[in-house]
Amino acid sequence: MLNWQKFSSRSFDWPLIIAVCLLVAVGLAVIYSVDLSRGSELIYFKKQIIAFLIGLVLMAAASSVQFTFFKTYAKWIYLLSAVLLLLVLVFGANIRGTRGWFDFGGFSFQPVEFAKVGIILMLAYISAGFGRRFHSLLFFIGSGVVTLILICLIMLQPDLGSAVLIGSVWLGFMLLLGTKKRYLLILAGVLVAVSVAAWFLFLQDYQKDRILSFVNPSRDPLYSGYNVIQSIIAVGSGHLTGRGLGFGSQSQLRFLPETQTDFIFSVIGEELGLAGVSLMLVLFAFICWRLIRIVRQTNNDFIAMSVSGIVILFFVQFIVNVGANIGLLPVTGVTLPFVSYGGSSLIMNLLLIGIAESMCRKKY
Repeated sequence: MLNWQKFSSRSFDWPLIIAVCLLVAVGLAVIYSVDLSRGSELIYFKKQIIAFLIGLVLMAAASSVQFTFFKTYAKWIYLLSAVLLLLVLVFGANIRGTRGWFDFGGFSFQPVEFAKVGIILMLAYISAGFGRRFHSLLFFIGSGVVTLILICLIMLQPDLGSAVLIGSVWLGFMLLLGTKKRYLLILAGVLVAVSVAAWFLFLQDYQKDRILSFVNPSRDPLYSGYNVIQSIIAVGSGHLTGRGLGFGSQSQLRFLPETQTDFIFSVIGEELGLAGVSLMLVLFAFICWRLIRIVRQTNNDFIAMSVSGIVILFFVQFIVNVGANIGLLPVTGVTLPFVSYGGSSLIMNLLLIGIAESMCRKKY
């Protein structure tokens, strides 16, 4: 049974909510600009508005529930996420070579986004249950197996970017909790071996091209290195104030692909310039700071680890996306939190903010 918290306006972290809404507004403005170059129907913009409204409802619902609900049902949320990842392999729609979406007549849902919620809550549940015995080999292996199950299901789609994110959340937990260094060294050796095997056995040609293009984009400037080169040009051409929404040559003339998702940061750099990029960075840093503030103020291990996991997820997503846009990291299809087009991503990110708000309200 749901245990609703008593409503009190002062119990919400309003600065966090306002910052999230402002960051979403930046994304909506840029998506609107991208849509202008594709016609007058504004398909992406309209769908993102709908996703935002759904996300707000879920955020409000999650923040109104006692945090104990998420602790009690963490295992079931994780299990549901694993089942959805399994089902999408059978019944999912194949989009650009990845079978990772459930299609509902014009609208789609990507279960890997829900899996990010599931893994955060599950790892927080396991961490809280170990009574701070984080040096234990059982904790290291047990939490790793729980994470590996989702990673394997995600790689079967295949979706390398999301698999990296799920793995990064687990690794962030291990580093944060101070697991033994020798475990991490052994893991590093295993990852090297797995990476070599994956290169020859699992990675698709386009994924290999992305990695090689990251190392040297100019090796194939008209094909595998094209996206990165155009992205860097777009970011650099914005200067201080940008060319204005709807006036970016790289994005509006479609030199840059996937401008609404993977390369939306480049569009911001080109059309809003350093000023727009700085605003986005400030808002994102403020959101992370407010979440970290919740962690510092609580004495509950489950709350501390849940919100820490949310921070880790947002931070890694941000670094991977921006790094890919400016040529510092390979392009893996990871979106920019709250900014990139993607209904599933936006809805689940807002749900995570609602979960954090629920845990913030514990003291009221």
